[in-house]
Amino acid sequence: MGGRILLWFSAFVFIGYGLVGIAAPGVPAGFAGLVMSNGDAYAEISSMYGGLQTGLGVFCLLATLRPAFYRGGLAVLVLGIGGVGLTRLLGGVMAPDPVTFYTWGATAYELATATLAALAWRVDLAEERLRNSNPAA
Repeated sequence: MGGRILLWFSAFVFIGYGLVGIAAPGVPAGFAGLVMSNGDAYAEISSMYGGLQTGLGVFCLLATLRPAFYRGGLAVLVLGIGGVGLTRLLGGVMAPDPVTFYTWGATAYELATATLAALAWRVDLAEERLRNSNPAA
């Protein structure tokens, strides 16, 4: 149950932020302090902050609606978003200049999401083992 709620919430966040990244890539670039100096930068920001985020959100939505995709959705949150969070944390610590609330807030969100997804995945696996060990139930 908790995993589905997390996937619904993640779908909402990723699709929303992704659509902003597609429609107005200057918004996520500005949050991160990035300057888009040419067309390649515009395409990069709109694809990574827009296209990738929207695609992740749609996959999270699919994972809530199709049981066959449920664990895959949790795996994306654990491995993909967890990897982003750990790397952002490392980058924030190693940065030669102080980072802002944006970096620490995004890191907290990403690591919390990955942790909750890992817990939901573990619960789902435990429930499956219980069902398989007691076929009469």
